[in-house]
This record gives sequence, C-alpha cells and structure tokens, in this order.
Amino acid sequence: MSLEGSNYKKEQIFWVLSGFFLASMAMLNIIGLTKFVSIFGLTVAVGVLPYPITFLCTDLISEIYGKKRANFLVFLGLFINIFVLFFMWFGDALPSVPVEARPPWQDLNLSQPITLPNGQMISGETELFGIIFATTSGAVLASMVAYMFAQFCDVYIFHYLKELTNGKYMWLRNNASTLVSQFVDSLAVVGITFGAVFVKGQMDFSILLTLFWSNYAFKMIAALLDTPFFYLFTHLIKKQIEVKA
Repeated sequence: MSLEGSNYKKEQIFWVLSGFFLASMAMLNIIGLTKFVSIFGLTVAVGVLPYPITFLCTDLISEIYGKKRANFLVFLGLFINIFVLFFMWFGDALPSVPVEARPPWQDLNLSQPITLPNGQMISGETELFGIIFATTSGAVLASMVAYMFAQFCDVYIFHYLKELTNGKYMWLRNNASTLVSQFVDSLAVVGITFGAVFVKGQMDFSILLTLFWSNYAFKMIAALLDTPFFYLFTHLIKKQIEVKA
C-alpha cells in the first residue's frame, strides 16, 4: 500500500471511530432518562446503553492516533453536547401550534401527578415534548460536566499507563482508564441529574445509591467485556494502516 493510500485509510478509520463516538454520546443525551430497562440484573437508563462505546472509541484512538487526536474528539463531543442542548431548548421555547392542528400524540392526559428529575411535578394535560425535555435536559447538563471530567480522565490515565509500562499490557491501560473514568462519570451524572430531587426530599438516598451503583456496574461490566474487542480492533486497524504494533 502506498503512503498516500495508508494515510487515507488511517483518516477514514479515525472518522469512523469518531462517528460511533459522537453517535453514542448523542443518543445518551437525546433518549436519556425516557425509559429505564433491566440489563445484567441492573436498572439502567436507555441513554446509558451506548455510552460505554465512547470509551472504547477514545481508547482505540489514543492507542493508534495518540493523545492529541483523542483530546480533539473529546472537545468535539463537548460542542455536540452544546448543539443538542441548544436545539432541545429552542424546540421547547417555540410556541406550539393550535390544539386543533396538533397530531394526537403531542398531548398527554396524565391521570395522576408525576415528579420529573428536576423536581417539577406535573399532572393533567401536558405536552409529550415537555416531558421529554424535562427528563433529558437536566441529564444533558449533567452529562456535559461528567463528560469533560470522565473523558479527559480516561485519555490521561490511558497515556500515563502506556508510558509507565513502555507500551506493554494493553489490557491494563484499557481497563484501568475506563473503570476510573466511568466511576467519575457515573458519580457526576447521577449526582447532578437527581440532586435536586434528593435535596427536596422527593427521593430516598437508597434510591440515589441504587441508581449510581446500577449505572456504574453496567459500565464496569461493559468495560471488562470490551477488552477483547479493544485487542481485536487495534490489531485489525494497525494491519489496515500498516502501523507496527
């Protein structure tokens, strides 16, 4: 393969990994807390399901492309977070069309009051988007804070361990960087998202602790399960771009 062809392939793979990273992160912010599911016996928000992929992508980029590229992707992800939050806010701020012009699913009639993650209580006639915005906007703000801490933590620890071990023990830097950064991420997301509800006495500490543990335990399991994929993709990518391991 020519140098030009190798560089082209290398850039292609970088943007494919970046695409998966940004798509996974955007899904976290858009579907957020709209549904909680049971996986591995844990209670997890659907928005969390694709999130471990972001750490696999940054680890692969860190391993193959270096710290500078990984940090670039983290900053790009922050701007995507802001982009998503702006249009969610903009959509909520715009006036709704008259009732007679609305599709039937735009309005809901709640038979009993519910408390949203921001502590707001709603009941009766309400718009579907209003509920979605209320259950995701706080999570987006929380994820932006957690995201910056966690992703930069992941990149820093990954490269620190890579230098410390002279490039050996890929499994160590892959798992250690992800496990620590996911702990930081889970603590920040759950604390910021549900902190208002907890402070107002609308949520027991035991529930808050369960949400944190379930969130982190899922990410921890995913991090451990992605280790063989980290080795496999690293091997395949380096083979494609003709970079010696």
